[in-house]
Amino acid sequence: MHNPDSLLKLPRSREGRKLLARWYGESRASSEAARWERLAELMLSIGDVQKATFISSPGRTELGGNHTDHNDGRVLCAAVHLDSLACVAPQDGLMVELHSEGWAEPFRVDLGDLEPRPAERGTPEALIRGVAAAISRRGGNIGGFSGMMTSAVPAGSGLSSSASVEVLFGQIQNALYNQNRIPPVELAMAGKEAENLHFGKPCGLMDQMACALGGISAIDFGRPEKPKWARVSFDFEKAGYVLAVVYAGGNHADLTDDYAAIPAEMHAVAELFGLPSLRKLSFERLIRKSAEIREKAGDRALLRAIHFVNESDRARDMATALDEDRLKKYLKLVKRSGDSSWRLLQNVMTPGAVRDQSLAVAIELTKAFIGKDGAVRVHGGGFAGTIQTYVKLEQAEEYLEFMDARFGPGATTILHIRPDGAGEALL
Repeated sequence: MHNPDSLLKLPRSREGRKLLARWYGESRASSEAARWERLAELMLSIGDVQKATFISSPGRTELGGNHTDHNDGRVLCAAVHLDSLACVAPQDGLMVELHSEGWAEPFRVDLGDLEPRPAERGTPEALIRGVAAAISRRGGNIGGFSGMMTSAVPAGSGLSSSASVEVLFGQIQNALYNQNRIPPVELAMAGKEAENLHFGKPCGLMDQMACALGGISAIDFGRPEKPKWARVSFDFEKAGYVLAVVYAGGNHADLTDDYAAIPAEMHAVAELFGLPSLRKLSFERLIRKSAEIREKAGDRALLRAIHFVNESDRARDMATALDEDRLKKYLKLVKRSGDSSWRLLQNVMTPGAVRDQSLAVAIELTKAFIGKDGAVRVHGGGFAGTIQTYVKLEQAEEYLEFMDARFGPGATTILHIRPDGAGEALL
């Protein structure tokens, strides 16, 4: 915790600059210092603040395992520099009053009531309450707080703004009332529960895990109540590539039904085998029973199940390729993942889309630009939002200009993989 004077000085202190360079990349350290200072000033302007602290939660990028987490599959993911940032102070009692840039009124939540509220579904208040409820159920301490927050993770962009915010709210409780002792996986699970039970949106656990863990993580959800994970060490820039995302248009917020259909159809196939998920099914078993699957669950369900089986294994192979420093093999697997998402998972375009096929256009334009080098795929949930591209380092600026000229200024973001997950600025 910091007094007002040290809070304002922290971003430009020696240790503060090191932290900002680590979390956002050296080239962004100065602009982030200004952002942190502005947030601290806003925090100090809303009341008599004696002690406060900075909390940051990164967004995430999915590297492999497209729509596999909700069926107990494997994924490869990474935390990124775009984050949700808060400056907060503890308060007596259980009231939360959190101001946010872009919102006229603060979010006010009484944590004395932790039950889901139908009227709050789809709101930040639901996530504040839901995360606190999940932490409390697990035996953690919760309390009220006041503060200011801002987010650099664009809503609906596919970089998981909701998971970033959920984990931010969990880390606030962790820092203020639990001495930062709640493990990252527990924070991730609290975020997922809040999104499912309070916010009203179905989701897996990958997004929250990536935001909580930091770095590149290979996660195995074979035991969803206790997922296994391992850190993967690889530096794409040292290997001569940058990782970019391009916001092609649309918004995830209006596509809940499209997303919900994916796990629903996969689970429908699993049920035909008497299983809770697709994890234990092989490609051969699916093919042997394909006629029955088509009749009872539908063709798309069969194709999506085939995608899952191969994509879960592919995520494991992608992690191995990076661990073994085999970038060419990795990029081939990225291309196969993208092809499978388009043909089998079918999350590049919304059903019935004719005029708006922005992700498909972005993918094809990128293929024309990069040629045989690099790779491109749909990113994250799909249907709208972003594509993900591996482009040679020397072509990065040209690619940014090429795509921004077609999708608008600022559409393309060169990502910095953040080595740390959600945390408090402890200096």
